[in-house]
Amino acid sequence: MSPTGIAANRLELLQIAEAVAREKSIDREVVISAIEEAIQKGARARYGAEHDIRVRIDPKTGETSLKRVIRVIPDDEIFTDEDGLPVEPIGVRRLSEALRDDPEASVGKTYEEVLPPFEFGRVQTQMARQVVTGKVREAERERQYEEFKDRVGEIVNGVVKRVEYGNTVVDLGRGEGIMRRDQSIPRENFNIGDRIRCYIYDVRREAKGPQILLSRAHGGFLARLFAQEVPEVYDGVIEIRAVARDPGSRAKMAVVSNDGSIDPVGACVGMRGSRVQAVVAELQGEKIDIIQWNPDEATFIVNALAPAEVSKVVMDEEDERVEVVVPDEQLSLAIGRRGQNVRLASQLTGWQIDIMTESQESERRQREFAERTALFQEALDVDEVIAQLLVTEGFATVEDVAYVDASEVANIEGFDEDTAEEIQARARDHLEREAAELDARRRELGVEDGLLEIEGVTLPVAVALGEGEVKSVEDLAGLVPDDLRGWYETRNGERVREPGVLDAFSLDAAEAEALIMRARVAMGWIEAPPEEVEEEIEAELSEEDIVFGQPGAREA
Repeated sequence: MSPTGIAANRLELLQIAEAVAREKSIDREVVISAIEEAIQKGARARYGAEHDIRVRIDPKTGETSLKRVIRVIPDDEIFTDEDGLPVEPIGVRRLSEALRDDPEASVGKTYEEVLPPFEFGRVQTQMARQVVTGKVREAERERQYEEFKDRVGEIVNGVVKRVEYGNTVVDLGRGEGIMRRDQSIPRENFNIGDRIRCYIYDVRREAKGPQILLSRAHGGFLARLFAQEVPEVYDGVIEIRAVARDPGSRAKMAVVSNDGSIDPVGACVGMRGSRVQAVVAELQGEKIDIIQWNPDEATFIVNALAPAEVSKVVMDEEDERVEVVVPDEQLSLAIGRRGQNVRLASQLTGWQIDIMTESQESERRQREFAERTALFQEALDVDEVIAQLLVTEGFATVEDVAYVDASEVANIEGFDEDTAEEIQARARDHLEREAAELDARRRELGVEDGLLEIEGVTLPVAVALGEGEVKSVEDLAGLVPDDLRGWYETRNGERVREPGVLDAFSLDAAEAEALIMRARVAMGWIEAPPEEVEEEIEAELSEEDIVFGQPGAREA
């Protein structure tokens, strides 16, 4: 800025504003406003900080006007600072004082006085330069944020500007983005001046300026690359439903076609792999498995584990876990190198995947069969053949036998109605004896009767609570979910799990919280939730889940 302040050549002032606006890609009016503020600050330093000085530069002629404005206020009006201390505002005059010079003065009337031009000294020039620089930088940041905030999810081209501690700063032309170390592809190095393609995954407004966060490891980068290479993806005929990546090594992508005549996998692969190879080249040789998405989750999981073959899938929908059985010779292929295949399949589907071989599953089934057979032999006082028949028919617990419809037991081959009635009677007798033993144990532990009145607290739960020193409704109400479910602690650098009071019942967070909340309602600490909320909780939690911790599983 010219050191002659407002005496500067008018045309020169406008040329400076035009050049700065063009260089920083901001509006010319913003630069002129910044110069006005700089001159105003210098004028207040020259004429006194108590004055309300206003500056205006004509955007057409460059003519600068400098005025001091005084506003009339009531005599009794009080102004205070942030600490509540009285202060005298800038550019005002009390009514009684104004009436001495102007008999027609009134509250709210303003007076304007034209001030003469002045020369900027060294200090004022430096101050003005700081004001203009700050305002221009602020406008530039706002322009950059507004320009890029709606471009999240796009691929941009840029030039590497510098590399700092593994983070790559990229010049995007009208902005500057940063690709952090964890968002770059491993073993991929860039030098200053290299051209680079990146994915904008976030734009944040921060105090030091907008942060344009770039990535080459994000799943969206892979999806966008395919949209550029595959016209059907770009047009929306083929949708990319999910992407999971181990950047630089391997990726899985689930696709589905909205047109039955188009094969989504074949379209993405291209003639002789031309389309997928173009993406692989951009990702430094990253292997890509293109998988057919399927609305049936079991089928989708099987597809996701390709190239491994799957024999059977057992799904636990509540915990979103799935048990996958594969042939013995397919185990290493299903797991992949360092668990890569199963990890990517889990990320792609959103399910926790546990893999076991057919021989392992067979051993487990035989073990469970033997355990259930022994349970029925002891509990029902029957021989091994009858116990095995019950297990074969799908009965897993004594409760299943005791409370199922009698016809289901009678229909077992070799059974009749009398046999079914006798077996069910023995099952109920066993449960009654077991309940009596549990109740005696509860009393022995000192667990109060009131605790059994809390919905979800059955005798087995009450005994477990008593063994954990939770013996009253108040004790239960004072717990947090982790006390019931267990938690993790770090000791000597290792993550160690601490068991909860009801660890054996496998409660999830919602079930544990519901149990504690009912105790707090019973204690009068909180109000009962509205009926509709309670109904939603009941719909999610079944008493069987709380008592036995056996979430329902389905086999596919």
